[in-house]
Amino acid sequence: MNRRLPYLREKTAMLTSSPGVYIMRNHENAIIYIGKAKNLRNRVSSYFRENPDHTPKVAAMVSNVHDYDFIVTDSEYEALLLECSLIKQHKPKYNILLKDDKGYHYIRISDGEFPRITAEKNTLKDGKYLGPYTSGFIAKEAVNEANRVFMLPTCNRKFPQDMGKSRPCLNFHIKNCMGVCRGKISGEDYRRTVEQAVDFIRNGSAQSVERMEAEMNDAAENLDFEKAAMLRDRINAVRKAAEKQKIINSSVESADVIASAEFYEGVYISVLMYRGNRLYDKAVFTFGQAEKGEDILGDFLGQFYHGRSDIPKTVVIDSLPQEAGLIEELLSSQAGRKVKLHVPQKGVQLELLRLAKNNSAEYAALENNRTGKEVIALEKLGQSLGLAKPPRYIEAYDISNLSSESMVAGMVVFEDGRPLKKAYKRFTVKEQELQNDYGSMREVLKRRLMHIVEQEGDEFFRRKPDLILLDGGKGHVNAVEPLMRELGLDIPLFGMVKDNRHRTRAIASGGREIQINSMRSVFDLITRIQDEVHRYSVSFMHKKHKKKTYSSELLSVKGIGEKKAAKLMMQFRTRENLKKASAEELAKTAGVSIEIARELREVINTLK
Repeated sequence: MNRRLPYLREKTAMLTSSPGVYIMRNHENAIIYIGKAKNLRNRVSSYFRENPDHTPKVAAMVSNVHDYDFIVTDSEYEALLLECSLIKQHKPKYNILLKDDKGYHYIRISDGEFPRITAEKNTLKDGKYLGPYTSGFIAKEAVNEANRVFMLPTCNRKFPQDMGKSRPCLNFHIKNCMGVCRGKISGEDYRRTVEQAVDFIRNGSAQSVERMEAEMNDAAENLDFEKAAMLRDRINAVRKAAEKQKIINSSVESADVIASAEFYEGVYISVLMYRGNRLYDKAVFTFGQAEKGEDILGDFLGQFYHGRSDIPKTVVIDSLPQEAGLIEELLSSQAGRKVKLHVPQKGVQLELLRLAKNNSAEYAALENNRTGKEVIALEKLGQSLGLAKPPRYIEAYDISNLSSESMVAGMVVFEDGRPLKKAYKRFTVKEQELQNDYGSMREVLKRRLMHIVEQEGDEFFRRKPDLILLDGGKGHVNAVEPLMRELGLDIPLFGMVKDNRHRTRAIASGGREIQINSMRSVFDLITRIQDEVHRYSVSFMHKKHKKKTYSSELLSVKGIGEKKAAKLMMQFRTRENLKKASAEELAKTAGVSIEIARELREVINTLK
C-alpha cells in the first residue's frame, strides 16, 4: 500500500484536463514511468483511485510512486511525440522498453583490394558496415546468399598474396567461388562484383537484376561477350535465389509486417522487415501483460520507429491501434512522406501477416515450453469467444449414464492447451432419479462451483477457471447460466456442439452458435477437449456400472445386505481384490460369520 496515495489523489483532483505527458517518480526522484493522455486528470487519476483493478505490473509501479510531474501539450499528436522522445531518453523501469544495441548484428565489407563480406556482432574491425540487424540469422543468411550467388571467396586465403600459390579449393570446382586464387581476376573486376553483391543485400533481387541487365546489354553492344555471359549467369543465380525465397518475398517492395501473440502473462510482437522485395531483417519483442485499456501495439509502434530514418511506406499490422491516425501522422512526419498503417484482408500481405503471427507464436511457445500451434489455438479461441485474454485454465464437463442407472459426470482440465490430469474430477449424480442431462449438469456444476465460492477442497477445486465448456448445446448452457448468476460467478460458459456423426462442429452460448470449422487450430483444440471429457466420463460410468453389478451379485448371499455389500466394495474396490481376499478378511470386513464368508467367496469366484 502506497502511503502517498491521499496526497497523490488530492494533487490529481486539481490537474488540468488538457492533453499532455505525465512522469511518475519514486522516492529517490528517479523516473519510473512515462505516459501520455488526451485528458491528464482522467488518466492520472485512474492510477490512484480506490479499489483499482490493476495488473501486477501497474500495481507495482503505483506502489512505488512518490510524486509525478506533467507537461501540457497543445494536441494529442504532440503528447505522443513527446512521450516517445522521453521514453527513449530516460528508459523508465515500468515502460515498454525495446532492445538496446547489445543484440545487434552487422554485415561487414572489409577494406583492401579484394574485400570480403562477413557477418559480425560489432563494428570493431576496419571496413564498411551494413546494419544494424536485430536478427543474427538474417544477417548471416544475407551474407551466405550474397557470397554464394556472386561466387565470392569464403576461404582463409589472403589476396593478392596467396594468388597462384596452390590449387583452387572445392568451392571453385562446385561453382561456389569464382577462383580468385588462380590470379586471373583483376582487382577492379572483383570490386565491381562485390559492389553488385552489396547492392543485392541492400536493395534486394529486383533492383539488382535490373542494374545487372543494363550492364549486360552494354557489354553485349560493346562485343564483350565474355562479360555479358558472366552477368547473364549472375542474373540467373540471383533469380534462382529469389525463387527459393518466394514465400517470404512475394512482391513486397517496402513494408514492415507486425503481428503479436499473447500467452501466459506476456505479449510477443514480431516484426518482419521487407526492403527491395526481400526479407531484410526480423525482430521479436516481449512485454508484460497489458493493463486494461492499454494499447500495447500503439505504444510499441511509437517507440520502435522513434528516431528512425528507414520507415517503410507501409506498416502491415493485425489490428489498428487505438490512435492509428496520430501514429500515421507521426510516422509520416518522420519519414518525410506518407506512411500507411494497413490491416490486410486477403492476398500476399495477409500471408506475410500470418508468417509474422506464427513467428510471434513460436517465440512465445519457446519461452513457455509450449508449441506455436498451442499458443495460436488459445489466442484464437479467446478472440472467437470474445474473452479479454486467452483462456489458460479450461474446465470441461460431460454427463454419462445407462438409462437412469449409473448417472455420472466427468470434469477434465486443460492448462495452457494441454491436459492437466491431476486436476480431473468425477461426480456421481445424486439428485436425479430419472435420466435428465440438463438437471444432472446443473447439479454437478453447482457442487463444483460451491468449492470456488466457499474456497473449500484441494487447490484445483478452489481455482477459478478462465473458461467452462459443457459437452452439449445451448440447452446445457441455459440450464447452468442461472446458477452462475445465483452464485455471483463471472466465468465464461459455452457448450461444445457435435454434428450427427458425433464430431465437433461449433461452440454454443445461450443464444447463438460460433462456427469453428474454419479455424483449424481452435477446431483441433476443442475436439481434443470434447473427446477427452467424453472418454473420461464414459470410463467412469462403465466402472461404476460394473461395481453395481458386482454389488448386486453379493446381495444374492444370505446375510449380505446393501450396507455390507457397500462395505466390501469400499474396502476392496475391484473384482481382482475381492477374489484375492480370504474368507477371514471378508468375514471381518462385512461383519459376518466365517460360514457366510465362505459362501461369499464362492460367489465372488464366479464374477466376470
